[in-house]
Amino acid sequence: MVGPKAWVFSLLLLEATSVLGRQMMLSQSVRRVRPTKRTPSIMAKPADTLESPGEWTTWFNIDHPGGKGDYERLDAIRFYYGDRVCAQPLRLEARTTDWTPAVRTGQVVHGSPREGFWCLNREQRPGRNCSNYTVRFLCPPGSLRRDMEHVWNQWSPWSKCSAACGHTGVQTRTRTCLAETVLLCSEATEEGRLCMGRACAACDLTCPMGQVNADCDACMCQDFVLHGAIALPGGAPASGATVYLLTKTPKLLTQTDSRGKFRVPGLCPDGKSILKITKTKFAPLMLTMPKTSQKAAVVTAEFVRAETPYIVMSPETKARKAGQSVSLCCKATGKPSPDKYFWYHNNTLLDPSLYKHESKLVLRKLQQDQAGEYFCKAQSDAGAVKSKVAQLTVIAPDEIPCNPNPESYLIRLPHDCFQNATNSFYYDVGRCPVKTCAGQQDNGIRCRDAVENCCGISKTEEREIKCSGYTLPTKVAMECSCQRCTETRSIVRGRVSAADNGEPMRFGHVYMGNSRVSMTGYKGTFTLHVPQDTERLVLTFVDRLQKFVNTTKVLPFNKKGSAVFHDIKMLRRKEPITLEAMETNIIPLGEVIGEDPVAELEIPSKSFYRQNGEPYTGKVKASVTFLDPRIISTATAAQSDLNFINNDGDTFPLRTYGMFSVDFRDEATSESLNAGMVKVHLDSTQVKMPEHVSTMKLWSLNPDTGLWEEESDFKFEGQRRNKREERTFLVGNMEIRERRLFNLDVPESRRCFIKVRAYRSERFLPSEQIQGVVVSVINLEPRTGFSSNPRAWGRFDSVITGPNGACLPAFCDDQSPDAYSAYVLASLAGEELEAVESFPKFNPNAIGVPQPYLNKLKYRRTDHEDPRVKKTAFQISMAKPRPNSAEESNGPIYAFENLQACEEAPPSAAHFRFYQVEGDRYDYNTVPFNEDDPMSWTEDYLAWWPKPMEFRACYIKVKIVGPVEVNVRSRNMGGTHRRTVGKLYGIRDVKSTRDRNQPNVSSACLEFKCSGMLYDQDRVDRTLVKVIPQGSCHRASVNSMLHEYLVNHLPLAVNNDTSEYTMLAPLDPLGHNYGIYTVTDQDPRTAKEIALGRCFDGTSDGSSRVMKSNVGVALTFNCVERQVGRQSAFQYLQSTPARPPNGRRVASRRQQRASRGGQSQRGGAASLRFSGVAQRPVSN
Repeated sequence: MVGPKAWVFSLLLLEATSVLGRQMMLSQSVRRVRPTKRTPSIMAKPADTLESPGEWTTWFNIDHPGGKGDYERLDAIRFYYGDRVCAQPLRLEARTTDWTPAVRTGQVVHGSPREGFWCLNREQRPGRNCSNYTVRFLCPPGSLRRDMEHVWNQWSPWSKCSAACGHTGVQTRTRTCLAETVLLCSEATEEGRLCMGRACAACDLTCPMGQVNADCDACMCQDFVLHGAIALPGGAPASGATVYLLTKTPKLLTQTDSRGKFRVPGLCPDGKSILKITKTKFAPLMLTMPKTSQKAAVVTAEFVRAETPYIVMSPETKARKAGQSVSLCCKATGKPSPDKYFWYHNNTLLDPSLYKHESKLVLRKLQQDQAGEYFCKAQSDAGAVKSKVAQLTVIAPDEIPCNPNPESYLIRLPHDCFQNATNSFYYDVGRCPVKTCAGQQDNGIRCRDAVENCCGISKTEEREIKCSGYTLPTKVAMECSCQRCTETRSIVRGRVSAADNGEPMRFGHVYMGNSRVSMTGYKGTFTLHVPQDTERLVLTFVDRLQKFVNTTKVLPFNKKGSAVFHDIKMLRRKEPITLEAMETNIIPLGEVIGEDPVAELEIPSKSFYRQNGEPYTGKVKASVTFLDPRIISTATAAQSDLNFINNDGDTFPLRTYGMFSVDFRDEATSESLNAGMVKVHLDSTQVKMPEHVSTMKLWSLNPDTGLWEEESDFKFEGQRRNKREERTFLVGNMEIRERRLFNLDVPESRRCFIKVRAYRSERFLPSEQIQGVVVSVINLEPRTGFSSNPRAWGRFDSVITGPNGACLPAFCDDQSPDAYSAYVLASLAGEELEAVESFPKFNPNAIGVPQPYLNKLKYRRTDHEDPRVKKTAFQISMAKPRPNSAEESNGPIYAFENLQACEEAPPSAAHFRFYQVEGDRYDYNTVPFNEDDPMSWTEDYLAWWPKPMEFRACYIKVKIVGPVEVNVRSRNMGGTHRRTVGKLYGIRDVKSTRDRNQPNVSSACLEFKCSGMLYDQDRVDRTLVKVIPQGSCHRASVNSMLHEYLVNHLPLAVNNDTSEYTMLAPLDPLGHNYGIYTVTDQDPRTAKEIALGRCFDGTSDGSSRVMKSNVGVALTFNCVERQVGRQSAFQYLQSTPARPPNGRRVASRRQQRASRGGQSQRGGAASLRFSGVAQRPVSN
């Protein structure tokens, strides 16, 4: 038995042998320090110092604190590391990954040299999880493996002690790994130990007034008194605030009284001393003592709400050659502003004594072992936050920065260009994957490189593809190299409408922080150019007409450029009711028919007050709008992205049990009112997952960051009896001041990722993946035994597909596969994509997930039971993959810690699929370009889009008079530019659309390449456009205004063949009166979509999805239906033997018509005609 004195002595020895912020000696069991309790006897023994007999192992960290806790068990460590741990360890030592000794965390932990170390989440304070711990063991001398000695050099001498006089500091030493194999270099490269600073001299503090106090850290003036008055935001008194004097260690002076006032005698009014005033949930106040000769002074201040640090700039992914330098930057805001920044390399904290607590990390003379992942953690009194991870690539000076060999990339050929060699309609043109590479850099060390370099195509080869009766030229990638990245711009577009009936929010305002950045139109649409350095796009939509609740959304966007379309749903504002401020008021939250409310809002009497703090006693107009998760259709109207920042700076998800927006106003003046001491009574029977009851919290939304911040915990209160039964309620307290949106949520750590890809067709080819698709998931809580009939939704998330699909976060469970289910849907530019069917055909190969895992996930498309339902979503059970199951380790569900594996999974790995229903359009570009990815643009005179940040789309409206719909083709060639004349830019095919109001009439909106400057911006090219209906057609008329324009803007193309039409495309953006529709935008898909909508509508500013054939037409063709049994032009070509190219026989009119859609004239441009001049080819 060991007495308390021995216990205290042991604890002092334990701390003396620790390394501050890095090491901790741990014996049998360590718990929160309670001096009145005895610790186990082994804890009373002095801990061994670093110089104790024996050998220390390396540090081990095999588990993370997710799930039930952090388990660093000895048997598991032996399983992974074998004989790197001795058979009988003598001691163990534990610390957190940010170097805090376990004994100083205040957490309940357990440890034994024979069993290892563990920390259980359920034993910690409510709402707190275990930290991430790392451990090492002290082994008997000679018991560790010795074959590692030649891998490392000797430890360096201990560094100088970092402590000031009379204080405890840290000394460090380092060593270098000599092995070439990275796996042999997994041990620690740095160690630390405690040290004492030099002895302090006598007090050297001098005071300009007053006398030095006994601690030699402040000046005191006995005859001076400081009076203070502290208020809350809005002017209410701040009672219970704590006042400190800032010295070497802050000195507690006093607390404010119920009126928010304080009195402190003895301070000196020197104009230098600083007071720090703190109160929970508010940013600390820093007040400088006034400088005065008076005997008293008064200071006043008002708190602002504390805000957790928020990252506004994360370090960027960069690439360098060894020997170069790099700068990684991080910036965070908050209240108070973050004052410390910690940098991590591959999840290991970099020594703050070497890299300081600065927001800019500069690494000079880089070595290859410094490559890897970097992120920062910003910290303030209000909390901490971690940035996104940046990848630093470091290659050898003579290493090639990009793989010179292009990867395979298939493009689809026209319907009349089948390739017998490959037995397909596809041709491999190759591509260079766009990624950051180590190119030329100037000497400046900047947060953002002056020139960003990417791997891209540096050499192409022109080839010809043989089709039915014609050839197609194409440019094939032959070599990749490091070059300047293509400049792009990110755009967000969308439509804002009501969640209940789709009514648009007309002429509403869109805010980013406090700045108005956009406005919705009559149809609720908006457009926003995302600022370049935007880390997280948080937008607040404000309805000026007050029909809808102000809604804050966190919208994913494509940082590599291009436009993303979001469909924003808003809740309709609840009609206000009248409350008496002098009475207690109860407002129910949730009005589902046949169900009890989820909660009740209790506002005690005399709770309302004005913005200046003055109590309010009149009538109150109160509008409280509740978003009820029991109504599945409200999920898309959820505010923000339901995330919060925990104490360690990590972003964690919330599972909602309801959100409510409040608006209290003076009935007479409509002035906004605040309310204090408001209570929320939550019906515990509405929480169907029992484990959620104890972790339920009340949260408020920060509209600037889109993050939820904790307001209060819930506590059990007495039972109530309603009409049917007694129920237990939870009660939480809150104040309603500057924030008006609240949430009943629980943190949920059971997380996974769903791998989803979107394709252009049901062929599901990797080269036909679509980027920029918005994929959304609604996390559902199913009824017991009825996974397809959910009880409620708990979370709504959206992500954007990239070149390798998307990883969608969702709740999951490894014990009960049906604990959560997920409803997944996808859209592109507002158009919903289809999911793969599950009934009547259930094809795992088409769905993308093999059996038996697919059956476990219970995949069901929305029309599985009712074919009348749309086919645009699917539902699955979120069964977390078992770690030892081979069939579940390759997707489509990934554990949360395996995000990187999900993001890098190849197309052959299991995934869920969406696809576009193939339309009647086809695009072919001689220079391949993916419109989903602007960075795939290549500098070439034959590029369809000459400028990567300005996309001009042109359409011509063609009317077809005839009984059948006809495929219409545009063949686009260089017309007047010397480098492109006679060369093909590309072709476009589209099938005419039947007019609903006119029988035997259809029309086609056909894209053609706009005339204008080419990529070098040297001179313009008038594109030679040939419009060819592919059938038995005869040109009936040409728009008179278009014809007049072309006649007046020479040269004029020859039109001898009445079955087609040829023109030199106009340089001017004409309009619907000419039958020409031109739109310029920074996103190619958007430009085409707008131009197409105008063409369908036949106007220059409207939009329609219904074809109107009687307005805005440029060309009219009369087409007859082919006789039954009559051979088509393409069938004729395929069945007719090829003739020698030098044959003199003149082709018949039918043969010419069959081949006109694709045949290229080799050796010159098409015929053009000038007024009064003989016909001749035009050359430049």
